[in-house]
Amino acid sequence: MSKTLFSHRLLAVACGLVTATAQAQSIEGADREIVVTGQALGREGSLSGLQSLSGTALRERGQASLGETLSGLPGVSSTGFGTLASRPIVRGLDAERLRVLGNGSASHDVSALSEDHAVPVDALSIERIELLRGPAALLYGPSALGGVVNVLDNRIPREALTALQGRVQLQGATGNHEGSMAALLEGGNGAQAWHVDGFERNSGDVRVPNAAGRIPNADSNTRGGAVGWGHWGETSRLGLSLGTWRSDYGSVADADARIGMRSDRLALEGEWRQPWAGWQSLKLQGGATDYGHTEYDKGVPGTVFAKQAQDLRLEARHQPLGPLEGVWGLQWEDARLQVDGAEAFMPHSQTHRRALFALETWRTRWGGLQAGARLEQVSVRSLGSPTTGLFVPAARDFQPHSVSLAADHWLAGDWQAIAQVGHSERAPSDAELFADGPHLATQTWTRGNPALGPEKSSSVELGLERRTGLHPVRLSVYDSRFSNFIGLMAVPGSFKGDPALPEYVYAAVPARIRGWEASGQSRVWQGTGTLDLLWRADRVLGDNLGTGEALPRIAPWRAGLSAVYRLGDWQARMGFDHAAAQCRVPAGSVCTAAYTLWNANVDYRYKSTMGTVHWFARLDNLTDALAYSASAILTSTQPGRVPLPGRTLRLGMQWLF
Repeated sequence: MSKTLFSHRLLAVACGLVTATAQAQSIEGADREIVVTGQALGREGSLSGLQSLSGTALRERGQASLGETLSGLPGVSSTGFGTLASRPIVRGLDAERLRVLGNGSASHDVSALSEDHAVPVDALSIERIELLRGPAALLYGPSALGGVVNVLDNRIPREALTALQGRVQLQGATGNHEGSMAALLEGGNGAQAWHVDGFERNSGDVRVPNAAGRIPNADSNTRGGAVGWGHWGETSRLGLSLGTWRSDYGSVADADARIGMRSDRLALEGEWRQPWAGWQSLKLQGGATDYGHTEYDKGVPGTVFAKQAQDLRLEARHQPLGPLEGVWGLQWEDARLQVDGAEAFMPHSQTHRRALFALETWRTRWGGLQAGARLEQVSVRSLGSPTTGLFVPAARDFQPHSVSLAADHWLAGDWQAIAQVGHSERAPSDAELFADGPHLATQTWTRGNPALGPEKSSSVELGLERRTGLHPVRLSVYDSRFSNFIGLMAVPGSFKGDPALPEYVYAAVPARIRGWEASGQSRVWQGTGTLDLLWRADRVLGDNLGTGEALPRIAPWRAGLSAVYRLGDWQARMGFDHAAAQCRVPAGSVCTAAYTLWNANVDYRYKSTMGTVHWFARLDNLTDALAYSASAILTSTQPGRVPLPGRTLRLGMQWLF
């Protein structure tokens, strides 16, 4: 991207800031924020823990990728595959162990298949992100360990509107020459509501503090939007939305490789209140997704991924039975994936999933109990490869089941003790079963294992929380044992293909993942304004019990501290995030050095007759430190190629009206 074009984009951002503020005149009122929840019982918080980002926190942390947006939350790291393709890793678990949802429905992309495949989500177009673990996670997927990441928007309106409302956001950044904009508009007549939104984000190569100066081929262009409609009757609600997402981005693993990606989704939601005696509500969610991307080598089309998927879930909430509340449901998912091209490393495949799930919560004055269960039938089929003939048809069927139980108990002084136990089973994916070929994005030869059985694990977690007051605290320790952890493991000394690539194979090994998380806030001064200290720390340990080595790509222990000063409509923050050295790695992986990244930001809120304007400025990696992520596969397969971004100034404005 040329400096002239970048200058024009920053100028456009600055003009937007001035224009929006010029329209503002101060009035009394609170900042309006739309908040929706992916929890079926509609309660704030969760017995087993709920982390979320919305409002100011999402605005300040929002990045082009879901992984970088969530990275840094306690227990959450990132795959570190560039600014667009990074996916979250939760407590050392990623890929198929971490489900990504959109408004509670499956996100049918191929981001779990390869680190260079982006999740078709951008923080500019969403309202809230939830990370849910424990029994409630079993409503949406088979894994209660990694949990589910639920990306929430209002594309299907969830409340009847009688006035026009909307949002405009502009921002720019220096480190990757970013310029982005987003707009949302909603309205209605009391019985019906409509929604329309659109966004675009452009960025160049990422500046890094090493000899290269920038990560080559890290630029991207992403744009998308949606229209939605909702109708309310006396006892019912019905809604539809049609969304689209397009991107063109470079692969940071190869200076000559690019990906052109598209995703279109039609979604349906319906809800009926008091459908039958004894039942509070019946909710229907469904959708159809058409996804595809083409990988280009020096501008020449190469491997093509195409996925068509349909999903449907039906959930019914029964009337309270004394202190007992619950929801039961059914879920269907069908997906067909086609991978074609000279570098296709897996066959065409079909995956059919059927599930029965239930969640019951019993609340009392002393606390509560929550139990979740999920039974599945999963069929995974290899259809071979019509274009190459390299793969043969095959089929596997699985019946995994998962259960989880959580309890909380109120202690003195608003403290709450939390405990959770669970058993989780997950059917292996099509790639884990049938892959066999060169995976140039990670510079490996990837091979599946058709004999794999369901991945099984048992876990326990203990926690202590204080959610109220000026000094909230959250502490937890957890331990998970896998009888057959399915991981992509290096085969020492084995190379395949031309050029020769190190061979990695999906293998089931006994494993253990354990760790702890701590976070909190302390009010240290109150006078002319307030000063709070926000602190966080976590540690994950992963072991291959079969070899005695560490599991690959596990983040080291981390700690962070931020000082936040608030005065009226102003807020200023300064702090650091520290990651220790990670030399607890298996053979073939690279040891990473410790690093500390400093950051600062300023946020100003201006209320007006035309809404509320937020200005924000954020400076990341103040000292321009050179750092490498231990959880990024490229740190080991291509050492030195993809460090973390250098010093970056981000400026932006959000106008709510």
